[in-house]
Amino acid sequence: MIAKAGTYEPRSIKRARRSAGEMEELEEGLVRIVEKERPTTVRHVFYRAVAEGLIPKTEAAYKGTIVRLLTRLRRAGSIPYGSISDNTRWTLGVRSYGSTGEAVASFARAYRRNLWADADSRVEIWCEKDAVAGLLADTASESCVNVMVFRGYSSVSYLYSLAEDIRAHGLPTYVYYFGDHDPSGVDVERFVTKTVREMAPDAEIHVQRLAVTERQIEEYNLPTRPTKKTDSRARNFEGDSVEVDALDGATLQELAESAILSHLDSREIAQLKLVEKQERETLTALARKLKRRAS
Repeated sequence: MIAKAGTYEPRSIKRARRSAGEMEELEEGLVRIVEKERPTTVRHVFYRAVAEGLIPKTEAAYKGTIVRLLTRLRRAGSIPYGSISDNTRWTLGVRSYGSTGEAVASFARAYRRNLWADADSRVEIWCEKDAVAGLLADTASESCVNVMVFRGYSSVSYLYSLAEDIRAHGLPTYVYYFGDHDPSGVDVERFVTKTVREMAPDAEIHVQRLAVTERQIEEYNLPTRPTKKTDSRARNFEGDSVEVDALDGATLQELAESAILSHLDSREIAQLKLVEKQERETLTALARKLKRRAS
């Protein structure tokens, strides 16, 4: 069977039991993907493996192959545990310290200058999925930009909190959206945008989809899947569907970074970063002094 470019079509070798050589090739491919994409998530590795033709795009391949192999590769030391994160779970608790020196040292590591203190606008990153939010978190945090995750159709309470935050700042807000190109993904973007605007009617809110777009599907030859016509939201949707995870992590990060930096003055940012570095060094020196006193 001939498939059009970019469309995944399972091959016979994927359905049969893999030979030792094929399994080794798959494991090497997963290690390579993680090294390139880290920090990443299990789900994103799965989509990248699908995009590279290493595995079929099925839930069985995800749970029975990717999850199992990534666990084995981490236990074997082939992939560092810290390279793959799980952003769907967290721990509630209180951070405590053994001394004021430890507390100041921790603060020094986390210290960031507010790059938007004198800006006449602000930026937010909105994501449909945890996996993509995890990939964009470091890029966004470097520029003091928040990443919001919807996980589908978010609750009214969550969207109200976003609207209230935008209203409280009182500045034009530029939102860059990352979501699937499918009926649900497009409709989630419409729903959250419409709801937040209704909840903050006086706020100036600009929303732009950065990924996935129809142009990117063609440009990067992204793997597609047939759109489910049974989906009630598919009535006004044309073409095949593509997950945002199909784009590699570097591309997603570059898209976010470029959008964010377009709102900032590069010379001012360079100066603020220099001041930030000096202030962090001052805090680190204070932490050492306090530790010496405590010892």
